Amino acid sequence: MTIEITNKSGELVPTDGVRELLQRALVELKLNPECEVNLVFVDIEEMTELHIKWMDEGGPTDVLSFPMDMPTKESEAVTLGDIVIAPAVAAQQAATAGHSIDHEIFILAAHGLLHILGYDHASAADEKVMFSLQEDLVKKYQESA
Repeated sequence: MTIEITNKSGELVPTDGVRELLQRALVELKLNPECEVNLVFVDIEEMTELHIKWMDEGGPTDVLSFPMDMPTKESEAVTLGDIVIAPAVAAQQAATAGHSIDHEIFILAAHGLLHILGYDHASAADEKVMFSLQEDLVKKYQESA
């Protein structure tokens, strides 16, 4: 399994934990363990630029996902895509939610992975499914870590 993680944010981030979470999530979601995922941590300035360029929305966001290949069958190994997370935004959200920054980053990594796999939260029903699944993935990872 190839999970490439790059930290360009200047912040301390739980790279080993995020890698393990994503590896476990791929297994839990019944994807080929040889699928590739790239995750990049960026600063607020770069996230703002990406958010404007790709989503046409101002200001920074917490996580962006860029899907590449969708597996057509369970056993297919593909490059799933890229996840971009802004740890500084995650820190603000963690403080508001009352949990650790690491926990927030785990939630965002799972959220980004699910977006790459085609999940969305445009409707209330879709949001319930996606958010429940991301929480379940993080909970299972933290219970086993």
